[in-house]
Amino acid sequence: MSDLYWLTDEQMARLSPYFPKSHGRPRVDDRRVLSGIIFVNRNGLRWRDAPREYGPHKTLYNRWKRWGVMGVFARMMEGLSAQRADPQTVMIDATYLKAHRTASSLGVKKGISGA
Repeated sequence: MSDLYWLTDEQMARLSPYFPKSHGRPRVDDRRVLSGIIFVNRNGLRWRDAPREYGPHKTLYNRWKRWGVMGVFARMMEGLSAQRADPQTVMIDATYLKAHRTASSLGVKKGISGA
């Protein structure tokens, strides 16, 4: 797959101070796992649909879940925004709204007017 996303050396250098310390066994490659997490979230995929190049989908999910609970990603965002870096991402939005096909005519049928 040619359109995989990989964090650069510069990006990893800026993110690595926010990583928690490894206890016991060394962690799986941080660049591979974080790139996979970003790829899955950016493309709206299920974890099990992550390309094999990022490693086992269970590893991606476990790291995302564990670091999310620990507040690692929040600290990364706070730290990077405090550095006043040039914004490359304007907005992060995970809004999803699905309306029933009859929702648009519901107000008319019940005699409710918007005016």
